[in-house]
Amino acid sequence: MSQDIFTDDSFGITDQQRDYDEFGLEMNPFPYSPVPDDDPTVYCGQEHAATQIGETVSSLLSTGKSKHLVLTGKYGNGKSHTLKYTRSLLRDRDDVVVGYVARPGDGFLDMYHEFVYDIGFDRLQSFAYEFLAQTAREADIEASPRTASNMESMIESGNLLLSDLVQPAIQRLSDVTQFADFARAIVHLVYQDTNLYAWQWLTAEGIRYEQRKEMEIHSALDDDTMGVRAFTALKRMLLELGYTGVFAFIDEFESIARLSPKDEQATLNSIRHLMDQNSHGICLLFACAPEVWQDVMSEYHAFSERIGQEVALRPLSENDLEDLIRSYLETARKSGKADISPFTEDGLQAILQRSQGNTRQVLSVCSRALDRAVDRDYSRVDEDIVIDVLDG
Repeated sequence: MSQDIFTDDSFGITDQQRDYDEFGLEMNPFPYSPVPDDDPTVYCGQEHAATQIGETVSSLLSTGKSKHLVLTGKYGNGKSHTLKYTRSLLRDRDDVVVGYVARPGDGFLDMYHEFVYDIGFDRLQSFAYEFLAQTAREADIEASPRTASNMESMIESGNLLLSDLVQPAIQRLSDVTQFADFARAIVHLVYQDTNLYAWQWLTAEGIRYEQRKEMEIHSALDDDTMGVRAFTALKRMLLELGYTGVFAFIDEFESIARLSPKDEQATLNSIRHLMDQNSHGICLLFACAPEVWQDVMSEYHAFSERIGQEVALRPLSENDLEDLIRSYLETARKSGKADISPFTEDGLQAILQRSQGNTRQVLSVCSRALDRAVDRDYSRVDEDIVIDVLDG
């Protein structure tokens, strides 16, 4: 269905797309707003960080033992991008569970809430069906289901009675997690009448007493201690189901500095308790501004000592910058070229000098400079274009 070209002469607003054919590109590959994608496809310029993160992640995957790391770097050097790129790699695996926390919020309970929300209702419900299927197999029920989808289909078709499995599943899961209310909430995810209440309880959103009573849940998931207990219960259930471990990516950790000293200490103590209670099966990766992390290390030794490792992101070098720009350009190339054109060497030097190697600024300048070159019918993005963009 074709549409007329929209324009507004007074503001210069138009929906006509720029043509990047002159540069052999299908589009402008650089983000207009250099905020990392949820699933980034490009990562370069921080090989030392990639190596350290890879070692941390691999430790859990290969040994099952918990290991944690904090990623530091100044604003715009790629902390969020690095976390999200690592998360995208792990999401391809079916033996781990990955959750992303955009910011810590007001305490550990907020982190737990964001973590479970990132996993999502459908995934959490599938764990419930997996556990029911495992319970059916252990009870030697004839034609026991092997997967979550098999379990759901057999219940819906009436080939298996849910009533026969609920109590054994709750008892088993209570034994595994050492948290009976968590076990009841997980099992209630498969009931149409109560699955929303169960989801709200499991995400620490809070539900009324009457709703908890309907599921025979006696406690409220409403403080940091309960959040640690629920996180640990979730991990224990997943390990029982055969998953290798749980990865939690906690971004913008520096925001804990805005909390009162009492709340900051309570938050750090809760994370410390989580690590202490889970020597196996959990990997926590934090992204934090370096000055805040220095304060944490100096003031909260009991917490910082349990992280074990820190890796700092660095400003891009000249070679890093070239690799980064080439990698982005290759995502939009019409041909198989693998160079920095239409950017010139003096253009790259101007970008590096003015951005001081800050990744966010580099991507922003590249995006604007490429569009400026198209608008002015330039055949390349050189120093003059870059300076023109930077000077407004």
